[in-house]
Amino acid sequence: METRAPQGLLLLLLFLPPLPPRGASAGSLHSPGLSECFQVNGADYRGHQNRTGPRGAGRPCLFWDQTQQHSYSSASDPQGRWGLGPHNFCRNPDGDVQPWCYVAETEEGIYWRYCDIPTCHMPGYLGCFVDSGAPPALSGPSGTSTKLTVQVCLRFCRMKGYQLAGVEAGYACFCGSESDLDRGRPAPATDCDQICFGHPGQLCGGDGRLGIYEVSVGSCQGNWTAPQGVIYSPDFPDEYGPDRNCSWALSPPGAALELTFRLFELADPRDRLELRDAASGSLLRAFDGARPPPPGPLRLRAAALLLSFRSDARGHAQGFALTYRGESPPRRPAPAAPPPCLTLLSAGLQDAADDRAPQGSAQTPAASPDWANVSCSPRPGAPEAATGARVFSTVTAVSVLLLLLLSLLRLLRRRSCLLAPGKGPPALGPSRGPGRSWAVWYRRPRGVALPCPPGDPQAEVLAASYRPLSASSQSSLRSLISAL
Repeated sequence: METRAPQGLLLLLLFLPPLPPRGASAGSLHSPGLSECFQVNGADYRGHQNRTGPRGAGRPCLFWDQTQQHSYSSASDPQGRWGLGPHNFCRNPDGDVQPWCYVAETEEGIYWRYCDIPTCHMPGYLGCFVDSGAPPALSGPSGTSTKLTVQVCLRFCRMKGYQLAGVEAGYACFCGSESDLDRGRPAPATDCDQICFGHPGQLCGGDGRLGIYEVSVGSCQGNWTAPQGVIYSPDFPDEYGPDRNCSWALSPPGAALELTFRLFELADPRDRLELRDAASGSLLRAFDGARPPPPGPLRLRAAALLLSFRSDARGHAQGFALTYRGESPPRRPAPAAPPPCLTLLSAGLQDAADDRAPQGSAQTPAASPDWANVSCSPRPGAPEAATGARVFSTVTAVSVLLLLLLSLLRLLRRRSCLLAPGKGPPALGPSRGPGRSWAVWYRRPRGVALPCPPGDPQAEVLAASYRPLSASSQSSLRSLISAL
């Protein structure tokens, strides 16, 4: 196997405290929404790929309920813990390095194969890359260990202050920065197929191939500010150790947070994860080995969170992986502009409402007409009308008003007096002038009389409860009626 010369030993890294990486905040290089796996070996994969290669490539998988002759079948997983059933989707029931499936036996006696699933790479794993050694794929320090695991390499590079860690050939670790990825050459995922010397369930690159990770994976502290990301328990993908006391500050853009636990496995009730409001310090949620979080999204009305995890002296378990995303409050739709409303004789009605009562008469509150509360705005909750619909409504309203006006004028030609809706306090009798008198009165609660010549008996009877409009409003009415 072709690897570079080691430059240091990693055996002591198991006891070194983790340090925050240099540069940008964690979680900025990989979107958790694109991943179907949150364990390094894909044991949690529940997707639907049913061939050994992506996009229909590779060999077809056998159905798990037809593999009773082998060690794993749907009959061996009655509770569905491993995801087996009457289907032929790739799974990892035995904790192997990646999902696999049974295939039709070949002449060489091969009856199973690994599945190459592009979407089954835990967030924080950036992929498999070529390492020719000249120049190195990752330009930072390196080392080797016969007990190498993914987390051992991550802790080594975190201690050195680098953002990326790469594992190669099962026992070599290399550190680098984001700039190294710009000139990196991606390799097929299946090229990184070497089992880690320190963990039989993890892959540590391949021969001349680097499996590269963000060092934020499994860190014991951090400040997450990206709009979405994933937070792992300390030492992930290894099991967390005893006496761990870790905290993470979470403040993505938005006024609220949505958390989803993809994995949660704590050893006992003394291993505890707390979620606190970063502003007030108040405890929002707490989970432990006996009280796991509920399934599905967990929405919290807090702009920033402080997550803290503590394990006791005997703590050893897989830990947790949770995804988060910031949520903005729902936008209230802007109120739609009401369509134009045309009101007949609005100037006259306003004059009547504002005029003071004559001396000697009792003042009473003005009563609103039946049409006072009519609105041209859309009903609350109704969708905003399109421009064409508003134009149509306006034209229709104008047409109806014109028809009503014509009907009013025809009625005026046939009658000397007319009652129409109006408002105003009671007042003196009709106004009189030379020749034919045009008088318009408002009375409470309903009615306007117009026009009545002097001496009209009907007008004299109504005089005690009617009040004239202002002179300007009466003049406008005379001009309108005379023109027709």
